[in-house]
Amino acid sequence: MEILYTVFAFIYGLVFGSFFNVVGLRVPKKESISTPPSHCTNCNRRLTLLDLIPVLSYIFLRGKCRTCGIKISPIYLLTELVTGLLFALAVWNLGISIETVVALLFISLLMIIIVSDFAFMLIPDKVLLFFLPLLALGRIISPIDPWWDSILGAVVGFGILYLIAVISNGGMGGGDIKLFFLIGLVLGTLNTLLTLFLAAFIGMIVGVIVLKIRNQGRKTPVPFGPSIALAAIIVYFYGDVILEWYGNLFM
Repeated sequence: MEILYTVFAFIYGLVFGSFFNVVGLRVPKKESISTPPSHCTNCNRRLTLLDLIPVLSYIFLRGKCRTCGIKISPIYLLTELVTGLLFALAVWNLGISIETVVALLFISLLMIIIVSDFAFMLIPDKVLLFFLPLLALGRIISPIDPWWDSILGAVVGFGILYLIAVISNGGMGGGDIKLFFLIGLVLGTLNTLLTLFLAAFIGMIVGVIVLKIRNQGRKTPVPFGPSIALAAIIVYFYGDVILEWYGNLFM
């Protein structure tokens, strides 16, 4: 049954990943996520079922619009595929439980953030506010140990990022600060600090690569949200293992 549940989770993840693309690309522009229906942004043709099958449509259509031939960004394919894999990972590791619901909500938030920040360098408040009560309720029903560590983690995550923003005179975006409040709520204090460390490390590597590819100066802005999201996902599933490994280095 575990394998069956995992396969279903993967399929649902592909479908939701397609929806997260819509949310991540429309909400920052203050557009409705339901109207107009999905369409080609170049020729405005309304997409049909053949165009909307997660992953498969992109592969069969070779990443192009059937009508005008314009190339479709691979972010659509990657979001669908990664969401499917992460949903499957959550169900495989956690089974069917309340914590699985927390994991799926957390993954959903982070995938939307990746899309929106990558496309517009913006983490929409609407997305954060939508997930805040859901994740808070999830942590009430499925608390971490001790239960108050969620509250402390949220305060610490928000506080550190806010302090960095003040010291750097706006070097940290407001969306990143608010996102870390939710991350702290889900992960707790130590794992939130670990997420910040990993996000900075990942962000540094990504920044160097992006600047090399673009051949631009150091002041070129690079979205930090995807690095935070990747770090948060790693820590959610493997944070305790990483902390245990790190602690053993000094024993």
